[in-house]
Amino acid sequence: MFEIVHLILGPVATNSYLIADPDTCEAAVIDPAWDGQLIAAEAKQRNWRIGQIWITHAHFDHIGGSGDLVRSLPAEPVIALHPDDRLLWDTQGGAAHFGLSLPAAPNPTLNLVHGMVLHLGRKVFKVLHTPGHTPGHCIYYCADAGVFFCGDLIFRNSIGRTDLPGGDWESLVTSIRSHVFSLPEETRLLSGHGPETTVRQEKRGNPFVLT
Repeated sequence: MFEIVHLILGPVATNSYLIADPDTCEAAVIDPAWDGQLIAAEAKQRNWRIGQIWITHAHFDHIGGSGDLVRSLPAEPVIALHPDDRLLWDTQGGAAHFGLSLPAAPNPTLNLVHGMVLHLGRKVFKVLHTPGHTPGHCIYYCADAGVFFCGDLIFRNSIGRTDLPGGDWESLVTSIRSHVFSLPEETRLLSGHGPETTVRQEKRGNPFVLT
């Protein structure tokens, strides 16, 4: 099993996840929402080495800590993003529309592709492209641990909004039914906002995508 440190960061209480293989001390950050130096300090306290940043999507509240995180590390990590969200990344995830400006961050260095596999020490994560909330939204699934990091695709009893540029309701619902509801029902869903849930709970009780 890998270890998960859950951090709630930034102006809209975004869930950032610092994860590590305790056997190798290799770590990754999923959605460094804000306060990148705080995330780096959490890893240093545990003697973990952050070598990867995995972005679910490039809205400002999920990437806002990227620049400060990178500058807090001894070596520049891999930054993974789906290319369909690159324009969003390049425009700071729409931060200006909310009166915000993000610290400068390096460009992504790894283009995510549906079905590709990412390695964290001895742990394996599958990347699934799940458009709807944004065109390049991706989620990360560790089958061995039964854990799914699902960004803003689905929340407990709710789903990601589709009224922002690039959002599409039909695509989002299709992504959920195809790539979330097809998983074992006990799979944990760790979302970009709010508490965790399970596939079982959402299949039976989510009013937006009842099957």
